[in-house]
Amino acid sequence: MKRIAMLAASALLLGRGLVAQDTTKAAAPAAAPAAAPAAATPQVTIVEAVVARSVVDRQPQDTGTAFPADVAQLNCWTKVEGAGGSSLHHVWFHGDTQVGDVELQVGGSPWRTWSRKTVPADWTGAWHVEVRDAAGTVLKRIDFTVGQ
Repeated sequence: MKRIAMLAASALLLGRGLVAQDTTKAAAPAAAPAAAPAAATPQVTIVEAVVARSVVDRQPQDTGTAFPADVAQLNCWTKVEGAGGSSLHHVWFHGDTQVGDVELQVGGSPWRTWSRKTVPADWTGAWHVEVRDAAGTVLKRIDFTVGQ
């Protein structure tokens, strides 16, 4: 009697759409997840870079390529696009000697930033500033002279 009741209950359940699954078969292998695209290195573009006597309201003033020996200090001003969230370096050189390396954080795109360098009166001659990305790649070089 129990057997008949079980068969009747099974038939009733099957009639309602319940079916058994064979769990002994191996499931089809899941497709391998697509490889995540490599994080693209942002394309940093130097829109403008100049050496100036001062910066007023985030704009360079008295820009040039030749400055008097008594200039006292100079600014390297840079406008950049595509570098938001990273950093740039202004690397200052007197002749071939590195005399400064200023790390500048870039908060967005486009972004304006600048560094300032004291220029002793007896440091005349050829100068240049290299604008570098965080990896050290030179993006722009600005040549100028002091006292000549």
